Amino acid sequence: MALLETDGITMRFGGLVAVADFRVRIEEGELVGLIGPNGSGKTTVFNMITGIYRPTQNRVRFLDRDITGERPDRITALGIARTFQNIRLLNSLSVLDNVMVAHHVRLRSTPWEAMFRLPRYVREERLMREDSERLLELVDLHTVRDASAGSLPYGRQRRLEIARAIATTPKLLLLDEPAAGMNPQETNALMEFIQRIRREFDLTIFIIEHDMKVIMGICERILVLDYGVTIAQGTPEEIQGDRKVIEAYLGTEWAGGARGRAEQGSTPEEKHDA
Repeated sequence: MALLETDGITMRFGGLVAVADFRVRIEEGELVGLIGPNGSGKTTVFNMITGIYRPTQNRVRFLDRDITGERPDRITALGIARTFQNIRLLNSLSVLDNVMVAHHVRLRSTPWEAMFRLPRYVREERLMREDSERLLELVDLHTVRDASAGSLPYGRQRRLEIARAIATTPKLLLLDEPAAGMNPQETNALMEFIQRIRREFDLTIFIIEHDMKVIMGICERILVLDYGVTIAQGTPEEIQGDRKVIEAYLGTEWAGGARGRAEQGSTPEEKHDA
């Protein structure tokens, strides 16, 4: 049984087909990449999986359960968490509070119990704080637990956003361009971080990324979108040599020096801008 399976999902906005017949089957423990030019439909795929959009056609299944059309909070509670291309932290709150907020998806206490701090809520709050502090230690953010989230350097804000997603105890973690805006040192640290949280939290990861060093360096399998259509899927080596992918995204110059470019962390967009 696949952890996640999409049965040819399609998303239309009026007469525009943003994603057509998208099919993916992700097994437990995999780390799968999704790449493609800007505007190719990658984030729309994530939005359909997480309930922000309801597919115009066909179904999304998670652990063999049809989750098509479920509310985003229900999908999170079922075990799918995500980050966003643009960081969405609660900047005025502390690092610890940002993680604690995510735990609320698992609370059983009612708003009434929280308002009057009844015993069940007090007990859950204590456990929530302990779990959050333990998580911050595991992701090396415990030394800044009391700092405001907005005061953190960019790389640590990304790490905090991922930690907040992990706090919902997901089985599947969707990462939307986690390396965006990072320098080479931050990118290297991010790659190690993703591999570590995958092992320590027993995660399955589906990642969108433009930085080919990240995608080629950590993913076992990659899917490629172009104008909302899947044009290829395979191992990093297969994708680098795929003619359709080279023409639509990587470019012949990038593909010709794929190994060196991936090591340097350049993106196909940078190649086209040059």
